[in-house]
Amino acid sequence: MQSLLSLRKCASRTVPSTAFSVTSLYTAGSRGTVYTRSVTTPAGEKLFDKILIANRGEIACRVMKTARRLGIKTVAVYSEPDVRSKFVRMADEAVCIGPAASAESYLNMDRVLDAALKTGAQAVHPGYGFLSENAVFCETLEKNGITFIGPKAEAMRRMGLKLESKKIAKAANVSIIPGAGGGVPDPDAAIAVAKEIGYPVMVKASAGGGGKGMRVAYNDEQLREGFGLSLAEAKVAFKSDVMLVEKFIEEPRHIEIQVLLDRFGNGVYLNERECSIQRRNQKVIEEAPSTFLDAATRAAMGEQAVRLAKAVGYESAGTVEMLVDKHRKFYFLEMNTRLQVEHPITEMITGVDLVEQMIRVAAGHKLPFQQKDIGINGWALEARVYAEDPYRNFLPSIGRLTRYIEPSQAAGSGVRCDSGILEGSEISVYYDPLICKLVTHGKDRTEAIARMRKALDSYVIRGVTHNIPFLRAILDVPRFLEGNTTTKFISEVYPNGFTGTELTAPMKQRLLAGSVVIHAAALARNASISGALGSFKANAEKMIKEQISKLQVGFAGSKFEVSVEGVENGKLKVFITPIDGAAGTASGAPEVVTVESDYQSGDILTNCSITMADGSKHTSVFQLMKREPNTYHIIYHGTTFPVEILTPRSAALKTHMPIRVKADTHHLITSPMPGAVVSVNVKPGDKVLLGQEVCVVEAMKMQNSLKSPRDGVIKAVKVKKGDTVSTDETLMEFEH
Repeated sequence: MQSLLSLRKCASRTVPSTAFSVTSLYTAGSRGTVYTRSVTTPAGEKLFDKILIANRGEIACRVMKTARRLGIKTVAVYSEPDVRSKFVRMADEAVCIGPAASAESYLNMDRVLDAALKTGAQAVHPGYGFLSENAVFCETLEKNGITFIGPKAEAMRRMGLKLESKKIAKAANVSIIPGAGGGVPDPDAAIAVAKEIGYPVMVKASAGGGGKGMRVAYNDEQLREGFGLSLAEAKVAFKSDVMLVEKFIEEPRHIEIQVLLDRFGNGVYLNERECSIQRRNQKVIEEAPSTFLDAATRAAMGEQAVRLAKAVGYESAGTVEMLVDKHRKFYFLEMNTRLQVEHPITEMITGVDLVEQMIRVAAGHKLPFQQKDIGINGWALEARVYAEDPYRNFLPSIGRLTRYIEPSQAAGSGVRCDSGILEGSEISVYYDPLICKLVTHGKDRTEAIARMRKALDSYVIRGVTHNIPFLRAILDVPRFLEGNTTTKFISEVYPNGFTGTELTAPMKQRLLAGSVVIHAAALARNASISGALGSFKANAEKMIKEQISKLQVGFAGSKFEVSVEGVENGKLKVFITPIDGAAGTASGAPEVVTVESDYQSGDILTNCSITMADGSKHTSVFQLMKREPNTYHIIYHGTTFPVEILTPRSAALKTHMPIRVKADTHHLITSPMPGAVVSVNVKPGDKVLLGQEVCVVEAMKMQNSLKSPRDGVIKAVKVKKGDTVSTDETLMEFEH
């Protein structure tokens, strides 16, 4: 296969270089968010004519937006499956650099360099991941006269190795975590270190990042198993087998400091980001600033972070990650020598476009501001929307987005969507399953959270399973609202896994009201179908009235009798009465809920203004996920609820219907996720015990150990190493 498979050229765009002094941090739009800044950059600076973005997806789109505003042409590189992707369409030029496998495309330095040379790109922005922290790639570009938009190779190399970075931090008088003084060669050595510093410990790849190659262990057995899995991940993801063991600080907060430095010795910190809500060491929801830090701690952490960066001659944007204990004592964790995934929230509270400043620094310009110019404007949250199933331990989901509507317009101002997909895009097994970085900004934390709630409620995603139900639920957790978050937040709040939103009685009433609004609209649509019999149309109003009287509505194991009065001044009156399940009769006085809605049959989103019986008013957003006979699948507070709506006659007949019985699969071991089989550890005839590892499946670059669900004897093994498997595919079968 040729290294340069195809080249597409688009009409160039020219944007005059001007100074931007603005009063707003951003302009909210559906997908065309304009990033602005609250500092003034000198007009007419010489930057670059053309840059290549050595990445894909949302970060490629993000870099292109700033480049376009600066009048810089962009080149996209893409793998064969990404040919129709959003970032490819956005670029002025696009070059195919290989097949789906990252090693043959996005991680192939020769092909990326070839594309840069043939398109005349003067600089390369690496985004994050892939080649962004590869010192060899940085040096290769420089040797070929191409500027790397990021730190110099030596700073990247020194700070990219956790062991080396800790030595540098110690020498720079930066607080560090107790641990092994060097690389740990094997599980036995790791256990020896753990016994010296005490459990719990963290084992992680020296060259790692992003949660890969990391495990926490509380005893020897967990450490031995975690060491093997982390080592395997490190070899695949980072081509490194150097492992570290250090003290795991319990109940810490994960707080990172954004730094920005130029080649003239100037450096600033742009406050902190709170990243404590994590799952498998992957950040879920981030916010800026932190609810926990005071001004003195913020300044101390920021000053140490800048001092550390200056110690290695760092230039460009970077992030110093730290753990902070309950006494606000902080410890250096690692430095990410690249643009961070969660950088948008820093941009929102400071008004600084980090991508622009990276480009300016790489072009040889000084920072246009000093530390005294960096303030905190309001509050920002970022929720990472992933194609994964929160009800199945967050296993990745793949598929095509059959319907995709971002929430910016529906949710109002203060919403930013950093995404790299469009309706029709495919989430594949080859790359990270990130759909969007959803960001909200408000004058304070309360407003930012309220905007995030509405944005998540208004986000329409069909075709893949996603984690919005989980993200939405977190926003209502009392601990989160109090700002009481640690890295154990998810495991403590959901010790048995996520099971969905539990509705309070008032929330149930609002869901019932929204459901009957959708049902009434569907009946009205049926009555207005062109070509219907005249007699039907003449009696339509009467029939609709009869069909929304004394409905039996059921969901989540509860049953209600619901009646709806006709429209009065654009309002529906909904009468809700709980049904006594044993007697099958209504009991108690009905609650009266008044609903105002602009919903039309066929709409996906329903915005309802609901007045409860006690006079309280609420604005609720409902999504119609799908409709089946007698059942509406409605998304409310992020969770999908099947709401069954029956006429009295249908409810009586239902009692005679048989109950569907689930298929018996207790004798099977199935794959809970799509992925590639890395190893098969049993064979037919083997006796296995509950919890014994039977195989390892790699999904989205993460190693997942699959364990036996019970004791038994293996009758058949259906897969082998290297096979690609889908969700629920049978891997092994037990003897009966």
